[in-house]
Amino acid sequence: MTPSGSEAIYVKDLKKRFGRFAAVDGISFSVNRGEIFGFLGPNGAGKSTTIRMLCGIIAPTSGSGRVAGHDIFSEPEKIKHSIGYMSQKFSLYEDMTPFENIRFYLGVYNLPTEQWEDRIEWVLDMTRLHDVRHRITRELPPGWRQRLALGCALLHRPEILFLDEPTSGVDPITRRHFWEFINHLTQDGMTVFVTTHYMDEARNCQRIIMINEGKIVAAGSTSEIVDRVFPGRPEAELNDVFIQVMSRSEGR
Repeated sequence: MTPSGSEAIYVKDLKKRFGRFAAVDGISFSVNRGEIFGFLGPNGAGKSTTIRMLCGIIAPTSGSGRVAGHDIFSEPEKIKHSIGYMSQKFSLYEDMTPFENIRFYLGVYNLPTEQWEDRIEWVLDMTRLHDVRHRITRELPPGWRQRLALGCALLHRPEILFLDEPTSGVDPITRRHFWEFINHLTQDGMTVFVTTHYMDEARNCQRIIMINEGKIVAAGSTSEIVDRVFPGRPEAELNDVFIQVMSRSEGR
């Protein structure tokens, strides 16, 4: 597998070791520009470690890769300016208001001050948080805080958006609205790389990878993977595949 130039993300034989433990063990894949790409696996499978390497947060042990055209080994700072990242754990300042959080991240992303007013209004409109922009963030419901975190990740109009378990702990209606918005972003050309535990959410992805114990155990579109694992069984679902391939990879 070699990069073609059309990929937003490309990695080959990517590894991350912590001492003798291989958290990510030689994975290779690519993500097309404008694609919603799913990364699925149980807790401890290597999902968050992979995202942190791709985002320039931690250095890989070995392998190669590029994100938004930048080398994951030598250009982590350039990667950080080209992507948006929404972590699994809420990472904004809970003792600040939504307005203050947005203004803080405008400074972090070093956007010109003449753009601040427009970007603040855009995020407040997009997140539907105008009416609570001066409330303390910790007082907001989880779904509202999630919308704020997403808005802050998009302030600088990144090429690629990384979402690590973005809808964990929110209600089904909020999850549906979230995915409607994500689909809208990709229509405008943004690439979205998302990890999730929800098999129904994975169907929003053009392609997915399933990872377990640091290794890729399935890859393709959801329908391709289901047909490959359960040929001739039209009643099979992605959740059945997840249980089957994870059990098989663990030798059960």
